[in-house]
Amino acid sequence: LTVNCLDQHVEKSPNRVALIWERDEPGTAVHVTYRELLDLTCRLANTLKKYGIQKGDKVAIYMSVSPLSVAAMLACARIGAVHTVVFAGFSAESLAGRIMDSGCKAVITYNQGVRGGRIIELKTTVDEAVKNCPSIKHVFVAQRTDNKVQMGDRDIPLEEEMAKAASVCTPESMDSEDMLFMLYTSGSTGKPKGIVHTQAGYLLYAALTHKYVFDYQQGDVFGCVADIGWITGHSYVVYGPLCNGATSVLFESTPVYPDPGRYWEVVQRLKINQFYGAPTAIRLLLNYGEEWVKKYDRSSLKTLGSVGEPINHEAWQWFYHVVGEGRCTLVDTWWQTETGGICIAPRPSEEKAEIIPAMAMRPFFGIVPVLMDENGKVIEGNDVSGALCIAQPWPGMARTIYGDHQRFVDAYFKAYPGYYFTGDGAYRTKKGYYQITGRMDDVINISGHRLGTAEIEDAMADHPEVPETAVIGYPHKIKGEGAFAFIVLKEQTAHIDRVKEELKTIVASKIAKYAVPDHILVVKRLPKTRSGKIMRRLLRKVVTEQSGNMGDVTTLDDPSVVKEILDAYQKYKKSSS
Repeated sequence: LTVNCLDQHVEKSPNRVALIWERDEPGTAVHVTYRELLDLTCRLANTLKKYGIQKGDKVAIYMSVSPLSVAAMLACARIGAVHTVVFAGFSAESLAGRIMDSGCKAVITYNQGVRGGRIIELKTTVDEAVKNCPSIKHVFVAQRTDNKVQMGDRDIPLEEEMAKAASVCTPESMDSEDMLFMLYTSGSTGKPKGIVHTQAGYLLYAALTHKYVFDYQQGDVFGCVADIGWITGHSYVVYGPLCNGATSVLFESTPVYPDPGRYWEVVQRLKINQFYGAPTAIRLLLNYGEEWVKKYDRSSLKTLGSVGEPINHEAWQWFYHVVGEGRCTLVDTWWQTETGGICIAPRPSEEKAEIIPAMAMRPFFGIVPVLMDENGKVIEGNDVSGALCIAQPWPGMARTIYGDHQRFVDAYFKAYPGYYFTGDGAYRTKKGYYQITGRMDDVINISGHRLGTAEIEDAMADHPEVPETAVIGYPHKIKGEGAFAFIVLKEQTAHIDRVKEELKTIVASKIAKYAVPDHILVVKRLPKTRSGKIMRRLLRKVVTEQSGNMGDVTTLDDPSVVKEILDAYQKYKKSSS
């Protein structure tokens, strides 16, 4: 795999730029050639080997986006170790959970991270996480800042070791179905699941989709601004572009640092040709107005891409007309951690084929989408809606959930036997194009981050004063969706505001800051069926103010609960406005 991503290009054009690291500090980009990246990767690989990491071992990577974090992924791949990248915004508890579930032997991290001008304490978080992880033998610590951090017995200064290591490392010979990496993602129930991707099929699919969806040409500068902690970073910052011998941008900063012109200043300075980002960032920037965009020359742009959630019309129009000046192809891409790469997008297609705003439209080569009805029957014809499934296997699909193949089968193949169920609903237009309508389960999408509402509920349930919680998603102008929590307190609880603050802290420390609910509403009780199942559908209607059509409430244990919650919500709305 790394031969495809590195050695083949080093042989032909060693001085071609592989990575452009757009560091947090504006204007301090670092260019890394394919030869330099191979050198970094081999030294890191030899360092891992020296400390006993072998083929099949699991390694956690908790780093901000940088050439070294990419080299860490590739070094694992080169020696046949399995990497699991954990987004550097996750809490110590989230990191520990992933390390324990996957049985990692080592963690690779930085002393600190830098984002939006702020320091992020990475090593401190790792220290806290590995206290409870007996499987961890070593923590490799690289330096992103000049600040000293506490180094203990199992901590190894990474750059010092790499300087001593050989710059040649023979790649491990791997079977096409050997594990390449695991990436944890949220489900509608329980703890995050470790999605497993393998060698050959995954790389082939990432490379082909990168080339054809974005019309990547040799010599283009590909700018995917995703973090490597997400599948988008794996497939379209690292593996797809490098396999294609591309120049890939690593974006360490935020869309608004030092000001809301950052993306477009980078486009101008690095002459980016393809720009791939998230609707949540576009919605954020749209609020700042057009002048931040028009200040910079965007004439290098040829293709724009959107990823992470369905893009809304307003954001699509702004992205297309303001950013792309109406002359760039805009691809709204639909795919998942589980699919490995883009499955539905407007391109590739016949030349100049129509693109309908805010629609993913066309299945990629080999992807056969079908829509299913409630009875598990395929819905034929056009102008129809249903559960989105895929009818045939494709190279990039996940192979299992690590350590729990039964959960894999149950989650994706049980609802509609013989089909892969995506968890999304979709509409097929009169012309036969696909439009994704959103999740069909208790999963919400906050700023492009997938999160099961059950995870937030589980975290809040740890509070001694809070016997019951129900969390739902509601429409949010910037984030797409936000979390709205309904909580029941113990009778004698007096300090409601203090409890709310404590709940927010718990969620931030158990999951991550982005998971903290925007609203917490105290109610006397939750709407439940006679069998005790919480009817989140009713709570959604309350929050989206569709209480006029509550639908069937006869299955409720006590239908009077609805008015109770409505009153509480109206009161809450008044007081918070």
